[in-house]
Amino acid sequence: MTILAIDPGNTMSGYALIDPETCRPLQVGKIPNAEVLHLIATTGYTRLSIEMIASYGMSVGKEVFDTCVWIGRFVQQHVWAGPDVEHDLVYRRDVKLHHCHSSKAKDANITQALIDRFAYGEPNRGKGTKAAPGWFHGFAADIWQAYALAVLTADRQRVDMPA
Repeated sequence: MTILAIDPGNTMSGYALIDPETCRPLQVGKIPNAEVLHLIATTGYTRLSIEMIASYGMSVGKEVFDTCVWIGRFVQQHVWAGPDVEHDLVYRRDVKLHHCHSSKAKDANITQALIDRFAYGEPNRGKGTKAAPGWFHGFAADIWQAYALAVLTADRQRVDMPA
């Protein structure tokens, strides 16, 4: 059993494939969106979680609308690849509340909450080294947010919370 979580972007997206029992990252990266479609089609995950865009009344640019199109394509690819596998569209606010208990949390706060939970006291923020990789080895930018989404999904599965 695995969870695939995607932090979508207009051209590239971060993703994290994790073990839902331990939340251990199995595969992470930031890749072009066309490659994410291939990942969805070929990875044997048991649940897909995608961060969804929400409107807060502010004007947005072309990049946000392009990201919305990619979210739709990811969901469509998922349905074609495994119609019996569940998927969630999760708002960023839910990720912030889950990890930081505040909707005002920033990316750095979420990252620190993850480090505190899974790599407390580890050197190099839990990344380790090439010779001795840590829990968060290879993590950068959008990968942290995809992983945070994956952990939220795993936690919800364990306590059978609604998506």
